[in-house]
Amino acid sequence: MHNPRLASLPDYPFERLRGLLDHLPPPDGLSPIALSLGEPQHPYPDFVGDILHANRHLYGKYPPVAGTPEFRQAVADWLNRRYDLPAGLLAADRHIAPCAGTREALFRTAFLAVPPEKDGRQPAVLMPNPFYQCYAGAAIAAGAEPIFVSALPERGFLPDFAGLAEETLARTALVYFCTPANPQGAVADGDYLAQLVRLARQYDFTLVVDECYAEIYTGAPPPGTLQACADLGGEMTNVLVFHSLSKRSNVAGLRSGFLAGDAELIRLFRRLSEYGGNPSPLPVYAAATALWGEESHVEANRALYLEKFEMAERILSNRFGFYRPDGGFFLWLDVGDGEAATRELWTRAAVRVLPGAYLAADEPDGGNPGARYIRVAMVHEAAVTADALGRIAETL
Repeated sequence: MHNPRLASLPDYPFERLRGLLDHLPPPDGLSPIALSLGEPQHPYPDFVGDILHANRHLYGKYPPVAGTPEFRQAVADWLNRRYDLPAGLLAADRHIAPCAGTREALFRTAFLAVPPEKDGRQPAVLMPNPFYQCYAGAAIAAGAEPIFVSALPERGFLPDFAGLAEETLARTALVYFCTPANPQGAVADGDYLAQLVRLARQYDFTLVVDECYAEIYTGAPPPGTLQACADLGGEMTNVLVFHSLSKRSNVAGLRSGFLAGDAELIRLFRRLSEYGGNPSPLPVYAAATALWGEESHVEANRALYLEKFEMAERILSNRFGFYRPDGGFFLWLDVGDGEAATRELWTRAAVRVLPGAYLAADEPDGGNPGARYIRVAMVHEAAVTADALGRIAETL
């Protein structure tokens, strides 16, 4: 016997990619370049290793699920600075919880947000389409119906949650949303975020906003959902935002992030984490505390991505629907057939990208909003990125 819901989980994109490419040899004479995985390759700050080493004696202690007071205060201070929040909105002890990487916490949140029934029916969990696969897996594992809301170019790649039928919104228990968006790089403005917050309160669902790419942008800093809460009167009811050091500070392996928002939801998250959480080790909390308090490495990191997007604009401009994303570090290129283009790029150019269809669900009409696209992760140093982009342009 096993849990039958597991059979409904979508295949993970990178498993599908291995099935598509692993039996195909890359061309001789070219070094393979992987642009398929969003794993930052920029250097992380030197002080991270120093802090981990200085606190190595703390690996012998069980870490607290709630994190350290210093970590929570550093996060609160950063949120206040970054989003210019009003004094008194955030209480470090009530409104913030750490997590060992946001993927696990985003998944776990479905188990506190999804009831057995809502409006007398199976609960619904809404998410953009394309989507981060964790969202769909969490919905299915929690017993909800995942509903995919298309994020198409004609709407600036932002899903129209408010336009769904009343009967769907009435049974919605949870909405996952990502800004800047993965993979399209779209940034929701303050009005859009405020509308989402009002919708969450009108229909009493949990709004989870994944803001993990918020510190990588090419223009103005992306607004945050806590700013929208402040503009609506200062309550964070029904709202959780998620942030991570993985992209901001290039420490994906540190596995450190946080969620902030509704005090009752934070309490429930901590309670659930007491049973099945995976708190970061105390040396990691010490390093993360320092990272949230230091901005120069973030500014340098952002400048490196901006340089690469300017390079991409020179190499790819006016082709493949190229546009410079407002945030994040992906290119979302319209190549007509993403899966065919992925095969071509691997077998002819030794460049590994991700077909857009692998990040999206088929729609009722049989179409897939990602089918025409490839996702290109701009994570390598400039010279490697320039080489890869040149191969993409020449091959396609």
